[in-house]
Amino acid sequence: MPFGRTCRGVSSSGGNQRVSPGIMNSSNCSSWDANPVYYTYMGGLLALGLLLNGLALWVLCWRLPRWTETRIYMANLAVADLCLLCALPSFLYFQKQTSKDTPLCQISQAVYLLNRYMSISLVTAIAVDRYVAVRHPLRARRLRSPGRAAAVCTALWAVVLGSLVLRWFLDVQDGGFCFAVRSGRSTYTGVFSLLGFYLPLAVLVFCSLQVVTALTQRPEANPGQAEATQKASRMVLANLAVFVVCFLPFHMVLTMRVALGLQTCAIKVAMQITSRLSDANCCLDAICYYFMAKEFQEASVSTTSPRAKAHKSKDSVTMTLT
Repeated sequence: MPFGRTCRGVSSSGGNQRVSPGIMNSSNCSSWDANPVYYTYMGGLLALGLLLNGLALWVLCWRLPRWTETRIYMANLAVADLCLLCALPSFLYFQKQTSKDTPLCQISQAVYLLNRYMSISLVTAIAVDRYVAVRHPLRARRLRSPGRAAAVCTALWAVVLGSLVLRWFLDVQDGGFCFAVRSGRSTYTGVFSLLGFYLPLAVLVFCSLQVVTALTQRPEANPGQAEATQKASRMVLANLAVFVVCFLPFHMVLTMRVALGLQTCAIKVAMQITSRLSDANCCLDAICYYFMAKEFQEASVSTTSPRAKAHKSKDSVTMTLT
């Protein structure tokens, strides 16, 4: 079905009838997700995402000699991305079933949302860990350890899961948890989703810019190290760009929906398209972070402090998988 189908209801007599902008049945909106391009995109996304994250998780858990802070964060990120991809087919199926708020639909959406916002949270945690290692290399010796990284990941899983349970409780009281069933009620959905994105976005932007500034201002020991530093800076900016491109469009549309109370076909389709764009982050995470690990291994921090130089090998920019 073409993308350009209009948002009009059709009466039994064949004439057009107006549809209230507040409540919109999905059958009256554009069926863009029936287009072959959509199925090609989703099939490629699932295949590539499962392959990349499965391979990354195998390397992280079984092929490396020791657990480091970065390895712990990346393993959790790979798990979150894999779980999201596994839940995506059933989530998309239940999105089209608008009549019932079944337990299976609720579980499917809960797994999908849990891992979407865990992915966002873990990307933010990696950025903070990188910021501490680069901007505060001496303090990093006390603040960073594999045990603390594991504790941070455990806390993030607990916080995201707890907020999702609270959202489920409030949504069920207000008419239903499943997204498709709650097409006319988006207050709680919007509040939890926006808090789960905009705060991490602010932290990620701050930490990324601070790291890039520190890397560009460091003394150049030799041409090879200068080149490695430039590559590391570009990878930080590329990682930030991927995060923004994948997640910001969806949350901007969601912000508009919540702020203006819009439930039009245009908003519905925009949310579906931008949500599928956000799913691409599962593949791009595996590419960006594991490339970046190599670049940061090459670009160690160099400072003018003799004490810092003495600990250079310990306080490097440790986005490395070893």
